[in-house]
Amino acid sequence: MLNWKIITRIIGQLLYMEAAQMALCWLLALWYREDVASSFLIAVLLTLSVGSVLNLLGERSSNVMSRRDSFLVVSLVWIVFSLFGALPFLLSGALSNPADAYFETMSGFSTTGASLIDDVESLPRALLFWRSMTQWIGGLGIVFFTIAVVPSLVGGTVKVFSAEVTGPVRKRLHPRLSTTGHWIWGIYVMLTSICSICFYLEGMSGFDCVNYAMTVTATGGFATHNASTGYFHNPAIDYTAILFMFLCGTSFTLLYLAVFKHKVREFFRNSEFRLYVWLIVIATLFVLFFLMRSNHYRAEDALRSSLFQVVSFITTTGIFNDDAGKWPHVTWVVLCICMFFGGCSGSTAGGFKCVRGVMLFQVLRNEFKCLLHPNAVLPVRVNGAVVPFASQLTLLAFLTAYVALCLFAYFVMILRGVDSTNSMTIAISCASNVGPTLGLEIGPTMSWSILPDDVKWLLSLLMLMGRLEILSVVALFTPSFWRDK
Repeated sequence: MLNWKIITRIIGQLLYMEAAQMALCWLLALWYREDVASSFLIAVLLTLSVGSVLNLLGERSSNVMSRRDSFLVVSLVWIVFSLFGALPFLLSGALSNPADAYFETMSGFSTTGASLIDDVESLPRALLFWRSMTQWIGGLGIVFFTIAVVPSLVGGTVKVFSAEVTGPVRKRLHPRLSTTGHWIWGIYVMLTSICSICFYLEGMSGFDCVNYAMTVTATGGFATHNASTGYFHNPAIDYTAILFMFLCGTSFTLLYLAVFKHKVREFFRNSEFRLYVWLIVIATLFVLFFLMRSNHYRAEDALRSSLFQVVSFITTTGIFNDDAGKWPHVTWVVLCICMFFGGCSGSTAGGFKCVRGVMLFQVLRNEFKCLLHPNAVLPVRVNGAVVPFASQLTLLAFLTAYVALCLFAYFVMILRGVDSTNSMTIAISCASNVGPTLGLEIGPTMSWSILPDDVKWLLSLLMLMGRLEILSVVALFTPSFWRDK
């Protein structure tokens, strides 16, 4: 039986955290004397009120959570956070359509980065900062952020951590989960701070450097300018963004071992990291070749544009310094492959995850070998450890669910009049939490505002499922999940 008391208590207390984050934006609006200050104040009061009611309903709840409780609470937290996070957009009138406001907020928290706003430069600074903050909090996970800051707010932390963390390998750095959270968030804050300082030294304003640093390290992609980083026309900014997107698409466990344990060799021994690097190198060289041959780019411009877009797509960040929609269509195929694979497990990146790619390639290799040697015993190994057969079945189930969801979304969008190329790339973009799409009607530099409302709601759900690794959300739609036994 589901423990509704602890579920409502956790959601109620997490809403306090969201209200505090919106309060920062309210103070920023007051500082800049913007009209949206009243919108943020109302949003804060509404969020606090609902949080208090839910907290009272869950008063004196036991601190014991089942696996079902954890899956439900994580999904509900992301849904409810996006619901209340949409209030500043609705109350300020920046997005008057509830479907638009919810889509924008879910895109933020899930670090997808797809936007329905045609002119982001027209938004007040407080709203721009709120968009960036949703991505920065969602980068490592809403609940994981709370575990790191105030671990006592979340009961059954280990189960909740397992339900929210990305990738099939859920490795902890310390026996105490809160300590693991402190270390990982320490690395995250350090990367964000260094990125912000670099951007500032390279010519960004104080406001821009903080916003871009938050969305780059979250691999989210929201920008404060319509042209994203292309607005600055600064190669130094581009290369800095490439570096930090690459680092944040890497496993934070590897970063911890390299920075604090001085085990830099772990990078080169890690099979997932090697696949991640090789995909970037091969894709960049392929795109570079076609940019120089077909679009007549100079060598340095071709290298910077191709490397930037490949890293942006594979880390599922989605920022841009060039319009890939004007590139040869064969490069779109390569970018879609990058979109699919995504970054490393335990990073802020989305996608299928490179560790699953390593496992999948080994399964395929073993199957080919078994054709010649039917009695051979060929284990699947990742970083020297044998992958259990149950995990291999989970891998295939995840791949099947991923493909099925993308095809379903593709089918619905075709029915609603979206062109074929956009329908497929939008589906992959949302399921992998990438953001940009490739097509003629909606290009990588355009907003998604022309989509029908029902498609926006569907894509909001797809973004949530992509961020929470699909299966944990799909489980909520099965009858067995809701049975008492």
